[in-house]
Amino acid sequence: MILALERFGVWLRSIVVCLCGALGVVAADAAEIPLAVSLLVPALLACGVRLYALRRPRLFPLALLWTLDAAVVVLTGLFQPVIGGDGADVMVEAIVGISVVAFQYEWATRPVAGAALAALGAVVYVLGDVLSSPGHSPDLVPLVRMLIQVVLSRAAYLIVRALARAADRSAAVRAAARREMEVAAARRAIEREYLATLHDTASATLLMVSQGDGRDWSWLPPRARKDLEAMSAVPGFETGSVDLAALLRCVPEGEGQTRVRLKTHIDGPLAIPSGPGLAIFNGVREAVTNVARHAGVREAELRAWTEGAGAVVELSDAGRGFDPESVPARRRGIKGSIIGRMHAVGGSATVTSHPDTGTRVQWRWHGPAGASSAGNGAPATGVPRPPRAQAQHTADVRFIRGRLLYGTQLAVLLISLVWQFTISLRRLVVHQDVYRSAWAQTAAFVCLAAVAAIGAAYLLRGRQIPPRVRGWSLGSVLAVSAICAFTLPPEQSTGAPDWAFGLVGWHALFLLADLRVRAFAAFLGVHVGLNATAVFLSGAPTAAEAAIMGISTISACGFQLSVGVLMTRLLHDTAPAAGIAAAREEELRTRERIHEDMQRDHKDRYRALTATTVPLLVGLGHGVLSPQNEEVRLRCGVEAARMRRLFAESDAVSDPLLNEVRACVEVAEHQGVTVNLAVRGRPGEVPVEVRRELVDPVAVILGRTRSTARVTVVWTPHTVRVSVVSEDCADDRDTEEAAQAHGRATDAKVTVERTTRGESVWVEAGWRRPATSGVDLT
Repeated sequence: MILALERFGVWLRSIVVCLCGALGVVAADAAEIPLAVSLLVPALLACGVRLYALRRPRLFPLALLWTLDAAVVVLTGLFQPVIGGDGADVMVEAIVGISVVAFQYEWATRPVAGAALAALGAVVYVLGDVLSSPGHSPDLVPLVRMLIQVVLSRAAYLIVRALARAADRSAAVRAAARREMEVAAARRAIEREYLATLHDTASATLLMVSQGDGRDWSWLPPRARKDLEAMSAVPGFETGSVDLAALLRCVPEGEGQTRVRLKTHIDGPLAIPSGPGLAIFNGVREAVTNVARHAGVREAELRAWTEGAGAVVELSDAGRGFDPESVPARRRGIKGSIIGRMHAVGGSATVTSHPDTGTRVQWRWHGPAGASSAGNGAPATGVPRPPRAQAQHTADVRFIRGRLLYGTQLAVLLISLVWQFTISLRRLVVHQDVYRSAWAQTAAFVCLAAVAAIGAAYLLRGRQIPPRVRGWSLGSVLAVSAICAFTLPPEQSTGAPDWAFGLVGWHALFLLADLRVRAFAAFLGVHVGLNATAVFLSGAPTAAEAAIMGISTISACGFQLSVGVLMTRLLHDTAPAAGIAAAREEELRTRERIHEDMQRDHKDRYRALTATTVPLLVGLGHGVLSPQNEEVRLRCGVEAARMRRLFAESDAVSDPLLNEVRACVEVAEHQGVTVNLAVRGRPGEVPVEVRRELVDPVAVILGRTRSTARVTVVWTPHTVRVSVVSEDCADDRDTEEAAQAHGRATDAKVTVERTTRGESVWVEAGWRRPATSGVDLT
């Protein structure tokens, strides 16, 4: 909007200087034309440079632009003492008056510069008036009119700007509310999609393993590998923690003559993000395969240790070795599977080897600092576009346009009323004896005041003017134009007694502000035509008189028409452009919010799950873990229960905690376990991170129970406790460590107590409710 106003001011002033200057030369005597042209040409050149500066603003400093504007005013003011006469007075008043108004828009963001130029214009006009009429006191009426015009133009700008900013703030609030709705909807949709993926892949596989033995498990390794790939596609998976030591223990050594016996020296556990962890695991697996194929030995050493915030893994053998530089480019085992894979996750890998000296491959994960370019810092690829209906965009544009329309109508109404009850009222009162029918002129004045009052009543109540009321009002304004034109002496047309000529256009602009400018231009054409008809009916004016009338017409109607053009641009061009820009910015913000929230959701949900599920799938996928082993089946049962609890988080139920407990119970019942569930007290709200820590011990114990268990959920006014008793829990030496790994994912302040007597295990997780809960539990 600021740029549009600046362009409007420069173009308006330049056009007025050109047209009014030319008409002023026509009105001058023949002897004064060369001198008038010598003043007009530099003023036009200054205007031309100012117009060019709009296209290349960086080439012109502000001080130079201000000087050019001041030069136009000074050169125009010199017309008055040089040419003299009524033509010079009218021309200078028109150009300087329009210029001081235009300066308020050209320098809208620098009001001091605009005020200084306005003051310079007033000084130039007064000096020109004094020099052109020595011995006479200057006419202060035009000076007062200029002051009123400057104040009104600045006030109009401030009104429109204030309402435009208010519209921006309101649109931002509306957009923020809509963004929250879109983000919530997108999060729910994405979560359903990923939970369905886990349900159909890893969860189903682990549940099948936990339920049976003595069957053909040939389908399991490839399916486990595919499930691992499906989990890896879940956003946030790459940041979930996994024990690298557990993964490295699952590296397949091969079978028969291709078996490579690994001597492992691992300082564990080594907790790193699952993305780099799987990259290292797959790289080590590829390197072990290369040892079996090319090294000529059947033994290798695998070492792993921590280094700062990262980890280092090294595989070495004493085989025949090779020259890494001589490996053909088409061979991608080292370049792609080992080195490239680590670079993709923000780590590094090196291969050191020489003929007959063996080979050493080293993987380095540099910690969170080295991973800034991968994982979390990756762009939001794969984030679905937020739903943005065309109706919403149209509503935004309509809202912005409505506020701009309200601001411009309010500004034009202010100009109309102030102009009518200051300048026009004074002219009407002072020149009562000039009019052919003074009562008709007075009635016309009252009619315009009534039109403004009716329009203001609708505007201030925030309502549009009805078409019928607008039609009658426009008809009344045209009637005023005709009455004033035909009851005024022709020689006084557009002169000082003609109070209505420069006023009726503002009333019409107020009424036609919401329409295209051609409607207002048509009205001005009729208005000028009525006045021209009244003049020509009394005889054709001289060239000088016609030039003076032309200058007055440009000064009044030309300025009003340019304001109408500006309003049309603001309402029909700037408002849609602002709506489009706001929509694009809002879409970007929404996409970023969806990405951020999606990453946070998956980090919270899958961090602990990844640490225990990934080693299982890796071991099952590469044949290191056997589904016929009871311990493996029990671990699969625990992970299946944890996943079912995760799925239950998304259910819309009145008691989420009990719903998640029941999800774990259902998994245990599918495995043939009889579970007795009891609930005591009145349920209340429990944060999701607390529910995770309360239910996880239940999932672990139920997953390792062989026949019978009892689960109890107790609500008291101050605490929530979830306990499980297993009569024949399998050896759970890893249960407590796994539960602690899950507990480190959040700061839920959940306490866990555990008692073991033989095969009977009792575990209770408790959470103390905040004192401000306000829920009456019994």
